[in-house]
Amino acid sequence: MGKAAALCGGGGTRGLVSLLSAVPCLACQELPAMSAEPGGRGGGGPAGGPPAAAAPGSDTYKGWLFKWTNYLKGYQRRWFVLSNGLLSYYRTQAEMAHTCRGTINLSTAHIDTEDSCNIVLSNGGRTYHLKANSEVERQRWVTALELAKAKAIRMRNNQSDDSGDEEPASQSDKSELHGTLKTLSSKLEDLSTCHELIAKHGAALQRSLSELENLKLPAESGEKIKAVNERATLFRITSNAMINACRDFLDLAETHSRKWQRALQYEREQRIRLEETIEQLAKQHNSLERACRGAPGLSSSTTGITSSAKGSVQSAKGEASDEDEETEYFDAMEDAPAFITVTADPKHHRRSGSNLSGASEGHPEDWNLEDSVFESSNQSSYNESTCKDLLPKKRRRTRIPDKPNYSLNLWSIMKNCIGKELSKIPMPVNFNEPLSMLQRLTEDLEYHELLDKAVKCESSTEQMCFVAAFSVSSYSTTVHRTAKPFNPLLGETYELDRLEEFGFRSLCEQVSHHPPAAAHHVYSKRGWTLWQEITIASKFRGKYLSIMPLGAIHLEFHSSGNHYVWRKVTSTVHNIIVGKLWIDQSGEIEIVNHKSKDKCQLKFTPYSYFSRDVPRKVTGVVTDADGKAHYVMSGTWDEKMECSKIVHSSHGSTSTEGKQKTVYQTLSPKVLWKKYPLPENAENMYFFSDLALTLNEPEDRVAPTDSRLRPDQRLMESGRWDEANVEKQRLEEKQRAVRRRREAEAVEALEEGKDYEGYIPLWFERKVDAVTGELICVYKGGYWEAKDKQDWSSCPDIF
Repeated sequence: MGKAAALCGGGGTRGLVSLLSAVPCLACQELPAMSAEPGGRGGGGPAGGPPAAAAPGSDTYKGWLFKWTNYLKGYQRRWFVLSNGLLSYYRTQAEMAHTCRGTINLSTAHIDTEDSCNIVLSNGGRTYHLKANSEVERQRWVTALELAKAKAIRMRNNQSDDSGDEEPASQSDKSELHGTLKTLSSKLEDLSTCHELIAKHGAALQRSLSELENLKLPAESGEKIKAVNERATLFRITSNAMINACRDFLDLAETHSRKWQRALQYEREQRIRLEETIEQLAKQHNSLERACRGAPGLSSSTTGITSSAKGSVQSAKGEASDEDEETEYFDAMEDAPAFITVTADPKHHRRSGSNLSGASEGHPEDWNLEDSVFESSNQSSYNESTCKDLLPKKRRRTRIPDKPNYSLNLWSIMKNCIGKELSKIPMPVNFNEPLSMLQRLTEDLEYHELLDKAVKCESSTEQMCFVAAFSVSSYSTTVHRTAKPFNPLLGETYELDRLEEFGFRSLCEQVSHHPPAAAHHVYSKRGWTLWQEITIASKFRGKYLSIMPLGAIHLEFHSSGNHYVWRKVTSTVHNIIVGKLWIDQSGEIEIVNHKSKDKCQLKFTPYSYFSRDVPRKVTGVVTDADGKAHYVMSGTWDEKMECSKIVHSSHGSTSTEGKQKTVYQTLSPKVLWKKYPLPENAENMYFFSDLALTLNEPEDRVAPTDSRLRPDQRLMESGRWDEANVEKQRLEEKQRAVRRRREAEAVEALEEGKDYEGYIPLWFERKVDAVTGELICVYKGGYWEAKDKQDWSSCPDIF
């Protein structure tokens, strides 16, 4: 009895486990798991350390591993803890309470195995080289890491779906937490009272039984009393173990509660400081605008922007010095040459009627202002004559319902989205325009006639000029388009069949959802094919929204075999918080002809309050395979692009950065592209162009996955925004359910050691591009044949 009482009083939970496991009458009870770490000696890690207990059902995985430190110390023994998708390590187990030596996030990490015992974890610039004690132990860790990674990815995606619905923790949440802790404490007090009563009555029972033992009773009765006495002792021990376990649980809950409260308080303070900083920046931004408008020497009609062109291009670094800190993310190529153009006197140059194909030789007499391919900049009837040539044979709509005047506080939604991917933020249709991203991608073909003209060029450098103008023209529709297009659903398609009217047909398909990626293919019977796969990366930075299209655009001309490749620049939406929204394009486009090796370097100058350049300026030089410059491109991405033939080049003065400027003597510029005027009442129709107004026009015989059939987009176009928001939520939830099912299938396949292909595009397939070496989605055929047969049985049900 005394021994049992001593165990009850000071043995603790660990001593009770061994005592209870030795009692025959309790042998049927399950023992707590001693360790979740990989098997080592005595339940310890690879170095024979002490076991680490893991709560039943928890995802925590612990153990000793050897980690590579440096060439002097080599591999060092460290304590690793895998929990909630994070792998952390410590020098000792005691450090877990206060010092973490490093953590790596498994959701974005790559797991590799070098040999039988080594594990390599890499995440961005951080790499862990780990070594287990045996191959079996290494395999246990790899299995645990893979499962934790799959779960972390699933949790991250689930959080991103609901990221727009997050709200900061309120006072009620804090009160609820305190209430829970108070309830736990009350229950512990009740258990303590029960413990005292059990101890009191148990001691009285034991005394009574002891007295019975001292009485002179038959031997059989004495044995029974002794058995009852033993069971009473075990009952008391078990009740003590229960009370101790409850106390440990409450201590653990209180410890974690304090940690959570500190972390929550820190996040609240950080959030408040960030909001105050952003509001202060917005006020400074407004004050700077007003000061700039009212500054002496600046015209109020231009709002502080000089509209005269200086005919020169500053160096990339020189322009960056005029920009504020918000535009420092625009990267300029270090080897982009600064140059100056000087128009040559046409009286000193003889003109002839020869074809422009000889322009690559650089002779001024080859520059024919009346050439049928290049059009003169003095041609006043450019828009009129071009528009007549492009009149469609089929009559299409010229207007859509006016945009309703619904007010909504943008800041109330966007302040919860700072630093997050735009494509993962659930937004109401109030911030959208009634077109999908696939239709916006198709809208790049508005000035397709530039490519039709490029087919007629005999010189590859001439052709490059038209391709460069086409690459710039795709941005002209964005100057007033500050609304966000609908994010396409996975498997959504969009076709634009203008084969009879303009000679081309286009097909887009959403081939990936996270990250969002769209594949596009265009075939023209007039001699060219264009294809691309674009992934949109976007970040909300507080004052502005940056949109970075990733992926290459390919253009091939059938007769010459010239294959051009280029990439898009960064688009930025400014004044997200205060002021009028406006869009800017910045960065550089390098167009390469992979057959002739000709190049065109285009620079989109970012807008600056204090720059003397024309706003939205674009400049560039067309060079051949030997690096010789043939043409200078100049203009603006929202208005027009001109081309000037170079007749002489020389080195000018050295800039302040130590770079020598090149002076190009050119002939008079010719207009290659000029923007079409917007239709009447465009400001009430989302500033749509003539082509954009027809993109969502209902058409027969299209695939059931076509963007025209998307119900939320159609409701928005009709002005029924409340119904559109409800329908948009339904479609997004339907898509989430499909994705969760795929993720479950992927995890199941991973656990079974099988490969999981994931989503397979319907009309496109992934191939390695022979020119760039990149993996890209290309059209595999079958869509237009299915349309002719009206066989859409392979299309998924996404709407």
